[in-house]
Amino acid sequence: VRKDSFVDKKKLPVIHWQLLFCYNLFMPANDLIHVAVRDALIHDGWTITADHYTIGYEDVKVYVDLAAEKRFAAERNGRKIAVEIKSFVGRSFIHEFQLAFGQFMLYRDYLSELEPDRTLYLAVSESIYADLFALKGIQFIVRRHHLSLVVIRLDTREVIEWIN
Repeated sequence: VRKDSFVDKKKLPVIHWQLLFCYNLFMPANDLIHVAVRDALIHDGWTITADHYTIGYEDVKVYVDLAAEKRFAAERNGRKIAVEIKSFVGRSFIHEFQLAFGQFMLYRDYLSELEPDRTLYLAVSESIYADLFALKGIQFIVRRHHLSLVVIRLDTREVIEWIN
């Protein structure tokens, strides 16, 4: 950029990121437990229909980690889910939970408008669920906001529990 140019050098990084989002070139990175959760869902009888499921609402695009469907003999259309995966490996569980909670609520609200038949779940490991989701303050938020959880045993890659 020339010194006399009309482009402000300080805004270049912002413009760069806006272009990436605008042209859909940015894809989120997989969570550390992404593959284990995907494998556990498949083992549980789910068909993965999208690995990074795009939700576009008006002028906003967000990406849920997985979308899956499960057909039952008695149901014509089966069940559809979206799964946001979190490993909670940051320095502060509460901070990570705040981020995951906000993300979950945003995704759930968009899905309720666009695909009301698709249920959103937050996938966590068995150890995170046992240690951190056992906190009474976290249990209160899970109950109050009806967070749906899927608990995964990482070493065997299996679904331990569905919590609605």
